[in-house]
Amino acid sequence: MNQSESINALRFLSMDAVQKANSGHPGMPMGMAEIATALWKNHLNHNPSNPRWFNRDRFVLSNGHGSMLLYSLLHLTGYNMTIDDLKDFRKLKSKTPGHPEYDIDYGIETTTGPLGQGIANAVGMAIAEKRLAAEFNSQDIKPVDHYTYAFLGDGCLMEGISHEACSFAGTHELGKLICFYDQNGISIDGEIDNWFTDNSEKRFDSYGWQTISVDGHDIDAVDQAIKSAKEDKTKPTMIFCRTTIGFGSPNKAGTSDVHGAALGDEEIAKTREALGWQHEPFVIPDSIYKFWNATEEGIEKNKNWDSVMQSLNESSPEKHQELTRRIAGDKPEDFSNKYKDFLQQCDAENKSMATRKASQVCLDFFVKEMPELLGGSADLTPSNNTFSKASSTFFNDNPSGNHINYGVREFGMSAIMNGMVLHGGVKPYGATFLVFTDYARNAVRLSALMGLPNIFVYTHDSIALGEDGPTHQPVEHLVTLRSTPNLNNWRPADLVETAVAWENAATSKTTPTCLIFSRQGTSAITRDKDQIESISNGGYLLESNSQAQLTLVASGSEVQMMLDAAIKLKEVGIIANVASIPCLDIFLNTSKEYQSSVIQDNLPTLVAELAHPNSWYRLLNKNDKVLGIETFGESAPASILLEHFGFNVENVVKTAKSLIDE
Repeated sequence: MNQSESINALRFLSMDAVQKANSGHPGMPMGMAEIATALWKNHLNHNPSNPRWFNRDRFVLSNGHGSMLLYSLLHLTGYNMTIDDLKDFRKLKSKTPGHPEYDIDYGIETTTGPLGQGIANAVGMAIAEKRLAAEFNSQDIKPVDHYTYAFLGDGCLMEGISHEACSFAGTHELGKLICFYDQNGISIDGEIDNWFTDNSEKRFDSYGWQTISVDGHDIDAVDQAIKSAKEDKTKPTMIFCRTTIGFGSPNKAGTSDVHGAALGDEEIAKTREALGWQHEPFVIPDSIYKFWNATEEGIEKNKNWDSVMQSLNESSPEKHQELTRRIAGDKPEDFSNKYKDFLQQCDAENKSMATRKASQVCLDFFVKEMPELLGGSADLTPSNNTFSKASSTFFNDNPSGNHINYGVREFGMSAIMNGMVLHGGVKPYGATFLVFTDYARNAVRLSALMGLPNIFVYTHDSIALGEDGPTHQPVEHLVTLRSTPNLNNWRPADLVETAVAWENAATSKTTPTCLIFSRQGTSAITRDKDQIESISNGGYLLESNSQAQLTLVASGSEVQMMLDAAIKLKEVGIIANVASIPCLDIFLNTSKEYQSSVIQDNLPTLVAELAHPNSWYRLLNKNDKVLGIETFGESAPASILLEHFGFNVENVVKTAKSLIDE
């Protein structure tokens, strides 16, 4: 057995699996096989018997369509990825889907279907490593000390998010981020010279990266490039690897035909002949398994790290305990009791304020008590109120800082945050205006899809932001977010609800959260103990009467309007229940019995929310009504806009009467 045969094992496992599925992307695995070998065989620190080993190197497949390359590597190096799993490529509920998201138990750190997000995830991982190293490492003991590697392709660099993330990485001198650009010149439409002519090396030079250009099929050259990349501790590295897509295929190599379709039995047979591969599909000689197996070496590296952690425990037991907690993702000791005291304080000191300001009050508590929180804003820190009393700025002279200035990078910020969560040990939150979720949407979707408990902070929640006008006034955004599976969206009405929303977000394990806050002022609402405890259900009754004739429902700043309307209705002999629903997503997942106790099926219901009404119809009966907005906003002071769109007590009373009269 020689090295070239072991490299070709990656090619043939990939092309045979794609052929069996009659679906997939064989070209990238065939073209990047030498690059993968140089990295995984000679440099990547990992432990197949313990995929969650915290100090492992992170490997990101940004060109995730080439997932069969990763599956082949995992199988050969000793992870829980069997040959039958490879045969099940792209089958329903298999361990080997076409564009996997992540599953660390099988060794999959993350791959991305939407191109470009993987490189942003890798930047997030490198930031997390840098921040944790600054917190926990000393000159002699380094429990956090690893690299982040990423594979990417032409499509990743065409996507605008690559600029957002990579320029940011250069600014922050992420010297332990090493990327490999599969520079094969082919995408789905063919040769990219007609639509992608950037001088990518100069582009990355301008970002402050180290750039190295190699023949991607020369394993020794790639190996040397990785060594050179590691020598520069202040610059991330992009290794430009000139490759041939579909390498080895006599008739399809170097063409778009091999990018996203099976080669076909005839062409695979010719490729076997051309590369001298004499084995049947999915048959791998023991000598190749021996070449690739990384289990023993991984166990040894893991043991060495265990010794480092033991040294940390002996020299600094508090640091050891804190890092161990962070790795496990557990809450700080006595956090629950401290939070209960804080919530009581919020209730006692509740007063009128915009909920974006209430959020800052909450952050003063949460950032102090949860040092894993790593916040930031897309150039809107004074407006989003994300900088707390316990915050300091993360930059090169202060890598232990816990607040990041992302610049105007909503999409990049969100995908970088996903990478931080995937890395572990930190809990990111990032902010912008609600209307700019349009920029960040795909990263938010992937966060929900992967079950990453991210915290997305969105302020300026409605037309009530006023004179900035319809380009800045969200209308349809709440509907979009609420229709996203596995995403909790909180729009609190005052300080107390904001505190509950932040606690829900900060302690979530598998669900990301959008915290949606107002620019306009909100009123302090009076509640009893049971009502405060019910907020975590996503919705609850603020006013309840057995003689009620209808239910008024709202979220956010509109809750007070509904309470005021209930008083006016009572003056004319109409009794109304009033419900606050700060998180419709959680409320809809409570029992039908609980939902009916808040919004009674036998009573007409009127909902008011400064957004498109479509979110609410899942709760309502045929004749119920929603006072919402189905047009874009206008540029005018908030008070005038609220009157213009009918968000006043008088209109609520009028509409409520019409429901009673029906």
